[in-house]
Amino acid sequence: MELESEQHGCEHYTRGCRIRAPCCGEVFGCRHCHNEAKNSLEIHLNDRHEIPRHEIKKVICSLCDKEQDVQQYCSGCGACMGKYFCEKCNFFDDDVSKNQYHCDGCGICRTGGVDKFFHCDKCGCCYSNVLRDSHHCVEGAMHHNCPVCFEYLFDSTKDISVLHCGHTIHLECLNVMRAHHHFACPVCSRSACDMSDAWKKLDEEVAATPMPEFYQKKMVSKTPNISPKSRVPFFSEHFFR
Repeated sequence: MELESEQHGCEHYTRGCRIRAPCCGEVFGCRHCHNEAKNSLEIHLNDRHEIPRHEIKKVICSLCDKEQDVQQYCSGCGACMGKYFCEKCNFFDDDVSKNQYHCDGCGICRTGGVDKFFHCDKCGCCYSNVLRDSHHCVEGAMHHNCPVCFEYLFDSTKDISVLHCGHTIHLECLNVMRAHHHFACPVCSRSACDMSDAWKKLDEEVAATPMPEFYQKKMVSKTPNISPKSRVPFFSEHFFR
């Protein structure tokens, strides 16, 4: 049985049911609808909260309005409430083009196709197979807030970028940083992108501008992108001016 478009989900998901929030007892299109409503500035700080997805026990069919236990097919009218259904996450979605899958390591559903991602136990999250042998592991890399906008990254619906240093950040936040000429990781100050061309140009400028003899043998500690044991020749940027 198909649902009419006006009955079909919310702004976040195309689905055939609404949820009863176990925390406040109210009905919402999905947990994101709940979280946005219950964390708005109009809500008193002490009353703000988010829905624990695994504790959702009741859903309401969008076709016949029957409230029931979490299940894929309505016990009242038989309508499919989600072509993709995860009984572990209590999650419904009719848009299967997202290639949803449940990751036991993450404990939640992900999108993109299980064959295109792997779960890194140390980082605590699913990463693209492209990063399987090349990413720098950081303990719990995804289990913290974005260092720019402070949204929790682990279950964020926005695209996330894994930097060379292993730290993570929203892709849109990284793009904003780059637009403002900030190219260092906000967490550790290492380069957030390939700076090879910039370093090459800087080396050429340094070589073309020798320091006075007094400073030529002076060494200073490493920069964030160099090995901790490294020391480099002293140079003052004022000689460029």
